[in-house]
Amino acid sequence: QVQLVESGGGLVQPGASLRLSCVASGFTITSYAMRWYRQAPGKERELVAVITSAGASTTYADSMKGRFTISRDNAKNTVYLQMNSLKPEDTAVYYCNAVFVWHNYWGQGTQVTVSS
Repeated sequence: QVQLVESGGGLVQPGASLRLSCVASGFTITSYAMRWYRQAPGKERELVAVITSAGASTTYADSMKGRFTISRDNAKNTVYLQMNSLKPEDTAVYYCNAVFVWHNYWGQGTQVTVSS
């Protein structure tokens, strides 16, 4: 059974850091481009970051550049999103996504709330 399970979300104050994890099972992520998306209440889902299958290239949405870092450990079948200097506008459900050719898998999401 193919699964992506996100974890690491929570309630933090502005300026804090969180590291999200996404563990894949039922397939190996080695050939997959991995992405993090987020969706805030009342808003459309937006792309946060992308990492290529070999991890050689990463891409970030403009508002996350310099604050977020995506990484992967293919041996652990896991992708990470390190989030620093969190802002209230980062509050959203964060989703992990794996893409390879026609294969497109999603996790259930993990809630991140940034509030004082």
